[in-house]
Amino acid sequence: MRITDDWIRADDLQRVLACLTGAGHRALLVGGCVRNALLGVAAGDIDIATDADPAQVTGLAQAAGLRTVPTGIDHGTVTVVAGGHPFEITTFRSDVETDGRRAVVEFTGSLAADAARRDFTMNALYADASGTVIDPLGGLPDIAARRVRFVGRPGDRIREDYLRILRFFRFHALYGDPDQGLDPDGLAACAANGAGIETLSRERIGHEMRKLLSAPDPAPGVAAMQATGILARVLPGADCGALAPLVHLEAGTPGSAVRRLASLGGEDAAERLRLSRDEARRLQCLRSEIGAGAGPAELAYRHGAEIARDVLLLRGALLGQPLAPGWRADVDRGAAAVFPVRAADLADRLSGPALGAKLRALEARWIASDFELSREQLIA
Repeated sequence: MRITDDWIRADDLQRVLACLTGAGHRALLVGGCVRNALLGVAAGDIDIATDADPAQVTGLAQAAGLRTVPTGIDHGTVTVVAGGHPFEITTFRSDVETDGRRAVVEFTGSLAADAARRDFTMNALYADASGTVIDPLGGLPDIAARRVRFVGRPGDRIREDYLRILRFFRFHALYGDPDQGLDPDGLAACAANGAGIETLSRERIGHEMRKLLSAPDPAPGVAAMQATGILARVLPGADCGALAPLVHLEAGTPGSAVRRLASLGGEDAAERLRLSRDEARRLQCLRSEIGAGAGPAELAYRHGAEIARDVLLLRGALLGQPLAPGWRADVDRGAAAVFPVRAADLADRLSGPALGAKLRALEARWIASDFELSREQLIA
């Protein structure tokens, strides 16, 4: 099997590969770029694995006129920049010691050893400069079946890094066959090792959960997380019951991790998932408005079109409220509305707290009129 995508023939990439292979070393594309090419998904970062050690990679790249950055020398990674494009080159390695969060590695000349330390079989695929795929662990059948399967014994892979539990659910959401359940051996291993989640930093957990909730349809994966007890460890009190209806209602609307997080509920999500200040404010606003009575236009006037849209979708999913015909037009109308009265219009009669109270009262009347009352009608 060969990769024929245009990116693999790019001059910058071929130049980087040639600086290693020309000196007798192996230089293989690995991981996500190979996986995505075989799945017909756009490639992101292009990573390279080699039997050259970091010092050799640095020397050969510089001799070829390429800039190098020692981004992760201890773990065998050197970034080589060609034509403004960065390529991470990592020496074949194997794990010497792991604690569930990080690993001590040693460099090796063995492709098989390098493949064996990877998380999923679909990530343990390599390709040479011509695009010919090398499959040391049987990942190609899993790619064909869109099956996310751990390399070797799932429990062993998980105990090397407990974040792989969350990656298992995310990868199924992104690359798994939606008509198949999750790999049963992997699912059982996640359930058996769930306590390891508590050893991870909240930043790593939050980063992974954002990516999971941003998948086109995270609902089956999150439901499996709840069934195995993983969701309760990540976000106590969360319930995925409204997530599938929300994804259905979102058709035609870009997915939003914060909107979908709001549908789960749960305790102290902002802290547990280390949300940014803006994300935390948005989540709080969504949750507070779900049960409030403001309609589409008022929501958009007060909070903007995006918040209004999200609240209405969440109400539909959580409360079973149907989305009224024309709700998007109401949102647009409310977002464009401008309260016609200004403080200066009342300054000759009122000041201080009385002026503020009067403005709020007039604004409430204007909203109640569906934004119809004019400035003159309100002041009169």
